[in-house]
Amino acid sequence: MQDTLLVVVVVLALAFAWMNGFHDASNAVATSLSSATLTARVALPLAGALNVVGALLGVGVAQTIGTRLVDVPVSSPGLGLVAAALVAAFGWNVVTWSLGLPSSSSHALIGGLTGGALAAGGAVQWGVVRDLVLVPMVLSPVVGFALAWLLMAAIIRSVREVTYGTARRRFKIAQTVSASAVALGHGLQDGQKTMGVIVIALAAGGHAVDGVPLWVRVAAAVALGAGTVVGGGRIIRTLGRRVVPVDPVSGFAAESVSAVVLAGTAVFQAPVSSTHTVTASIMGAGSTRGRREIRWAVVRRILLAWVLTPFATALGAAVLYTAGGLVA
Repeated sequence: MQDTLLVVVVVLALAFAWMNGFHDASNAVATSLSSATLTARVALPLAGALNVVGALLGVGVAQTIGTRLVDVPVSSPGLGLVAAALVAAFGWNVVTWSLGLPSSSSHALIGGLTGGALAAGGAVQWGVVRDLVLVPMVLSPVVGFALAWLLMAAIIRSVREVTYGTARRRFKIAQTVSASAVALGHGLQDGQKTMGVIVIALAAGGHAVDGVPLWVRVAAAVALGAGTVVGGGRIIRTLGRRVVPVDPVSGFAAESVSAVVLAGTAVFQAPVSSTHTVTASIMGAGSTRGRREIRWAVVRRILLAWVLTPFATALGAAVLYTAGGLVA
């Protein structure tokens, strides 16, 4: 029975990875599609393939999620906790996708794990949550916004003697590279989070786990990439068109900064949100043309979704776990 439940939880984890890719495909492709640098037929398969490669480049973030965030009870209660967290995070992603809101799949998952752990009587390592989740959650969009603004301002100064048409042509080529870098960074961050959840499930199922098994890494990477190839068009339209107007120059600036932030935080094993980083970087690059360029009504809805995400999934996971216990 317990092995069957473990299989179910692993399948749920891979389904979440697929939804993560589908929901967050916008992070890698929204600006390049909006600026007409790439077409969807090229951008989505390219991003999906690079998600797979990026997810296989490291395990530091996976180890943070899998071994340092929460202490999960062994046996069926622990597996039930993980299942509740995954269902809550998956459901929240469906809701935010339907509304076209670029919320964080990472924080949905972390919120679900935290809420499920509290409901199950497991321990939450609040020091780790503070240092590797909350602090990066605040800093990554702030840093992304500031660096994208600075880079865009520097680019504007460097190309002021060049005609706009020439600059667009040059940066279309550069943006193909920067979009690819974001796809790698997205895989490096988000692919590893699913790996970490599967490691938690294996430990809860009574299986000795040394690091992150290769089959876990490959399965999570492929699931994430497969979801990205399908692509969640509603959120792509929000990020690419509704937050701030995007051209190849601002798209390159936003993507370059996002890729650096995602890779840099992965080095420190911090599970940051690629959605928060990319969205803030797009706003930073676009704001060099004036704050009126930013559509603040859309931004307010996005920020509300960011704040609600971890609380909604924590509550959802706690309710699901408790309901499952009552039914059992």
